[in-house]
Amino acid sequence: MQRTDYLYFHSIPTRWVDNDVYGHVNNINYYSFFDTVIGHYLITEGGLDYRNSPIIGLCVESQCQFQREIAFPDVVEAGLRVAKIGNSSVRYEIGLFTENETKPAARGYFVHVFVNREQRRPVPVPDRIRSALSQLASSNSAD
Repeated sequence: MQRTDYLYFHSIPTRWVDNDVYGHVNNINYYSFFDTVIGHYLITEGGLDYRNSPIIGLCVESQCQFQREIAFPDVVEAGLRVAKIGNSSVRYEIGLFTENETKPAARGYFVHVFVNREQRRPVPVPDRIRSALSQLASSNSAD
């Protein structure tokens, strides 16, 4: 996977506190970067009102492969694409890049199931979100 395989990017500055005792961003933060790029896209492009929407996305599965270190003060350029949209779920693929790099420092996936906020039961992906996600759909899925 390369930078050109991703269709949407969001920049996320690292913070001093993100580094661990080994001098690089701790692995747990990579999932936060995944969640941030997805959330940003759903809010800005899909119209998600995360505070009030009766339908929300819950993560049911995620995975990350680490290729090389990221360290403060790097800015993470999180790339996003959609591998699959189902009736109530979506599988995102994410690549985390640093400036001027064409290969990701990490890549992974994240699966949302859209549910009713109150009952937590699966519901169809809302039309506006489905339309936004379709813009990122790729026929070349890679695990």
